Amino acid sequence: MSLEPSGSAIQWLEGQHTNMLALLEDIVNIDSNSADKAGVSRVFRRLETFFKTHGLSVTSHYIEGIEAAISVTANAGSTVGQPVLLMGHCDTVYPAGEAARRPFRVENGRAYGPGVADMKSGVVMNAFLIAAVAQSKEPLPEVTALFTCDEEIGSPLSKDVIVPFARKAAFAFNAEPGRPSGNVVTGRKGGVFFNLQITGKAAHSGANFAEGISAISELAHKILALDALTDLNNGITVNVGLVSGGLSVNTSAPSARAGIDLRIQNLEQREDIVGKIRRICEQSFIKGTTSKLSIMGEFRPFVPTAQSQRLFELYRDQLSALGHHADQEFSGGCADSGVASSEGAITLCGTGPIGGGFHTLDEYCMVDSMVPRGQAVLATIASLQNVDWSAVAAQ
Repeated sequence: MSLEPSGSAIQWLEGQHTNMLALLEDIVNIDSNSADKAGVSRVFRRLETFFKTHGLSVTSHYIEGIEAAISVTANAGSTVGQPVLLMGHCDTVYPAGEAARRPFRVENGRAYGPGVADMKSGVVMNAFLIAAVAQSKEPLPEVTALFTCDEEIGSPLSKDVIVPFARKAAFAFNAEPGRPSGNVVTGRKGGVFFNLQITGKAAHSGANFAEGISAISELAHKILALDALTDLNNGITVNVGLVSGGLSVNTSAPSARAGIDLRIQNLEQREDIVGKIRRICEQSFIKGTTSKLSIMGEFRPFVPTAQSQRLFELYRDQLSALGHHADQEFSGGCADSGVASSEGAITLCGTGPIGGGFHTLDEYCMVDSMVPRGQAVLATIASLQNVDWSAVAAQ
């Protein structure tokens, strides 16, 4: 299959491997936990410096006074095809000081460091894709790269930035890491993350036991009821992953809290199960307890469609023409691709460089996958206008 339509962009990217590694090293060595908004902004500033060297301007997007995202557009107003969105998040799960403890390094073809795969290598790849499009003389559509601040905690701020970009874009490529097998992701579960707080009444557990109302005992009843909502056959899981509470071993617990993780495959399941969770948490199994349930973060599911399947096939064929292989898979993990797809953008996820060990000390990125997977995205973008997407949707 020919790669001619975006030849100059692909050829330019071919010579950028060393530069891509240099930028990756710089941003991996910046701590950027989701709660560390100053750290994420330092990543934004490093990217902004990169874009300025390529004649591209950066727009910052603020939510509640916090820099939630930056965006860069190449070929603005292009009449070729329809707008494309490249997605990536700059936050990681790692605490402050992790970059100093485990700085970027490359060994045996693998790059290591906090967030190197999830997803700073994808961020770097997208940055170079925009630069490639900007310098290309080929007929390409308008392409925007969006870099966000808090995906690892459900994008509570950046979701409000993603939505209008996704509504404008016809296509979205989310550069979450390629799977260790090289596969990309064509469907994901959605997730809702809750905080449950329970109030009881303290009393001495020996002298005044009858006067106490245990928030921990109330939580235990609720956990059993929540666990019963899991339906593995339909892809629904409810996990109480965090619990805390109590004052001392000899005191009835005046308070308790829990963190609850819900995973669903579609929005219909979400409405049903969220309602059941609320009813369980509002019910007082023990008289005198009160409860408060709040949603801390949420991901929409990335539901596969005929159009997203066709987009995968285009990408797979372009990658194959470069001598590489990718199949598709469904992921129980959540990502911002769910936001893009639910807003109408035809979406493909996991297009970033191949990696593994996400969220662990062994996280890695296969450095030789950065250029070809970027080239495959460029070639796919160039071929989008050759497909009758309305006909695909009607299949």
